[in-house]
Amino acid sequence: MNAHALAVATYGNPLNAQKTARTAEYQVIARITSRLQRAQADRAKGFAALAEALTENRRLWTEFAIDLASAENALPDALKLQLLQLAEFSLRHTETVLRSDASADVLIDINLAIMRGLSGKDDVT
Repeated sequence: MNAHALAVATYGNPLNAQKTARTAEYQVIARITSRLQRAQADRAKGFAALAEALTENRRLWTEFAIDLASAENALPDALKLQLLQLAEFSLRHTETVLRSDASADVLIDINLAIMRGLSGKDDVT
C-alpha cells in the first residue's frame, strides 16, 4: 500500500472533508430515503427491512427536531416551526406504518422535498 492509499484508508478521502453541512445532510437523507424506497417496494417480501429503514428515518427526524429546537439553530423561526411540524408528523406517521396501518410513501415524499430544498433543484430521486 502506498502512502496515499494508506492516508485515505486511515483518514478518509480528503475531498470529503470539504463537504458543507448542507451537503452532508443531503447525503444522509438520500441514503435513508433510498433505504425506505427499497424497503417499501419490497414490503411484501418481509417487514423487517421496512422496520429498520423506518427506525433509521425516525432517528433522522428526531435529530432534526433536537437541532431545530436548539438555541444555536440560526434558521428563521417560521421555517424552524414548519420543519418541527414535519418532524412531528414524520414521527407519528412512522408509528402508523409500523402498525401496518399505512404506507411509508408520504415519509419518502417528505424526505425528497427536503432533499430538493437542500439541493436547490426541482428534481431529486
